[in-house]
Amino acid sequence: MDHSHYERQPHWKERKKERERERDRERERERGDKPAEGAETKHADGGSEVCSAACGPCAQQITAECRAHGRCLQPWALCCTAVGVWSSKERRKEPRPWRQRTTKTCLSEPEIVKMTWWRHPSTVVEAAGTPPAPQQKALSLQRAFLGLDKCNACVGTSICKKLMKDQIRFDWWMFPDTTLPLAEKKSFPGNLTDDSLNWRPVVLSFLSSPRLHSSSDRSICRSVGRQGPCSIEAILRVTPRFQSLNQSHLLLPHIVKGLAPPLLRCPSQRLLDRVVRRYAEVVDVGSVQMKHFSERDKLRLLYTLAVNQQPLILQMFPGTEGWPFPRYQGSCGRLMVWASSRPLWGLYGSSREFVQRLDVAYQLLQITQGLGHNSLGFLLYYTRLGEDMFGLLDDQRVFITDASSIGVIDLEQGFPPDPPSQTGFGGDIFSCLGQGASPCHRSPPCSSVRPTQSLTLLCTALLPRLLLTERGTWPTRLPMEGEAEAGKLAKDVPLLLGVCADPSQPDWRIMAAVGSLMDLLKPMRPCNPHYTYRYPECRYNQDY
Repeated sequence: MDHSHYERQPHWKERKKERERERDRERERERGDKPAEGAETKHADGGSEVCSAACGPCAQQITAECRAHGRCLQPWALCCTAVGVWSSKERRKEPRPWRQRTTKTCLSEPEIVKMTWWRHPSTVVEAAGTPPAPQQKALSLQRAFLGLDKCNACVGTSICKKLMKDQIRFDWWMFPDTTLPLAEKKSFPGNLTDDSLNWRPVVLSFLSSPRLHSSSDRSICRSVGRQGPCSIEAILRVTPRFQSLNQSHLLLPHIVKGLAPPLLRCPSQRLLDRVVRRYAEVVDVGSVQMKHFSERDKLRLLYTLAVNQQPLILQMFPGTEGWPFPRYQGSCGRLMVWASSRPLWGLYGSSREFVQRLDVAYQLLQITQGLGHNSLGFLLYYTRLGEDMFGLLDDQRVFITDASSIGVIDLEQGFPPDPPSQTGFGGDIFSCLGQGASPCHRSPPCSSVRPTQSLTLLCTALLPRLLLTERGTWPTRLPMEGEAEAGKLAKDVPLLLGVCADPSQPDWRIMAAVGSLMDLLKPMRPCNPHYTYRYPECRYNQDY
């Protein structure tokens, strides 16, 4: 019997091992002697130019940021991988052809963090320099950027699958906001798709700015005597407030007492039941009891209630039910996603946009009145107003895009009297989350909220910019039909705005001034196909 084929087998294995060793030596030579395209370049002043051949202008921003701050405050490699170049050698070497390797090094205190970026979502972050702590291990860049490494001290994970499948894309590297410091950048424009063909604009926003998130995380660690990094989730789990929530099947008023968001300024059991019933970050939605909530789900809900109420308001009062809020798409880590809109400040200062400003002013008054009088028996009111609080959709409807400053009072159950001092868990960790280094402050009493508070803020902050000129007068010439009729209103509109904006006026007088102002603006609104939210109904029905 011929056994020659058994004698050739060791020789075949030896050749295979030799080829593998030769391939490894070739890779080491290329990495050590000849820098690959996209590798970092060290400078004498300590900065580093990263993936300059692939990124172009992005590499200059990375280098400038490393020199100025000693570390990278933004994940600039997303820009690099978005416009990166694949080499033919790497295609042959790597088992997956879509991979691209780019090394990014930025100084960090107290260590040098060396990151390896991949075009595929499986991005890995490795720590070098100072030996890492035992609990620190390799983290995904996307997890660190989204805040998933801090979960379950986060919002949720309902839209993470779309992010990992590249069905949600950031636009912020294409349109950088140069007027805002990177540490204060909170929201980014983006696009979302369900079928990879039709994309729609969305807003991707963090619960708070990166600076406030870092400050809050440090304060949580310092609360247990830790000066360095710590497990945020482990500390929050042992707090008395969370232990009380974890042992209950209902979200009770004493559990949320003392939290900063205005939603919880005057909590009633009916309001908190609606929070739980509409909470979309769990599998089973619709029950007021939290029996189907895991310990992880309860921690996420409590953290969201303490830091930012925006995702909860969008879920409790959805636009599909007639509420003036954009559609909530979901969350991933500490990032939230909802439908995008155009800001109102684009209408200021242009006489050609005055007709549209009339329509926007009428919608704002109509929305504010609807928030205070609705079939659910909840009074929704403004605690402050800003230019970025409202937005315009494509059909010219006005929506409330920033719901973080909206308070809610239950008109049916009312609210308990305010105690003379903080009770319950008023001074714990959760009561100061999201406020950064600023001292914790207690909200004014619930009884101080007037029925006309929202109207007064609206007439003070936004309506004068929409209806009056810079001199505080009604425009003398309007680019619209019926200029003669509009001219007769030159004295009435400033007078009515003055009454509405005066908090010393009684509520009935403010409401009467608002009603008269709406009666003046209603017939002056345009009716054409550009305003699809009320066209063509406005041609046949005066109520539109």
